[in-house]
Amino acid sequence: MSPPTKIAPSLLAADFSCLAEEVAAIEDHADLLHIDVMDGHFVPNLAIGIPTIRSLRPTTKLAFDCHLMTTNPVAYLESFKDAGAGIVTVHIEAVPDPTGPAAEAHDLGLEFGLALSPGTPFGAVEPFLEGCQMLVVMSVEPGLGGQTFNEESLGTIEQARIFLDSHGVSADIQVDGGINVESAKRARAAGANVFVAGTSVFGSADPVAAIEALRVAIS
Repeated sequence: MSPPTKIAPSLLAADFSCLAEEVAAIEDHADLLHIDVMDGHFVPNLAIGIPTIRSLRPTTKLAFDCHLMTTNPVAYLESFKDAGAGIVTVHIEAVPDPTGPAAEAHDLGLEFGLALSPGTPFGAVEPFLEGCQMLVVMSVEPGLGGQTFNEESLGTIEQARIFLDSHGVSADIQVDGGINVESAKRARAAGANVFVAGTSVFGSADPVAAIEALRVAIS
């Protein structure tokens, strides 16, 4: 059975002068809130730290999907849990053997996922997927919003879907980067079921309508 589709608006594209209001506007229409954490080392930008996550937690019922674009994500797993994260994803490029971090996250009551940057072969994550709840396939280079969807990511999504289905692994496949109605359709056809949408949602004049258009596209 195909896993349910989910839409995860990306907080990185929201208006940071009124984050609570931005999230409230889409809360009843989104499935997750995608939160990009950047350390200025693994990626060149800095974005969204633990204090922001902690401040937002009481304002919404949405689960927090925290994408850790950091060189040392393991050191902060407990802090993210305490701040209100529901799932944390770490990059295989930063943590080549995530067995220990996955176990630690699960011990803390967090769901755990792995993220795969463009150019990194699917084989890098394959041995660890049975301990994951999510695989994030980056369809842009990590660290900067508003990039164009990379068509080569579709092949990685297809590989991931074949592997998960053939091994009976129920992890979600999330696609992150350049998602709009057209790219979401292609990613869905390849096997993705969770769609991170930043600029196409929060950059829209009507974010709710943008989410609903995406939902139609992936149905």
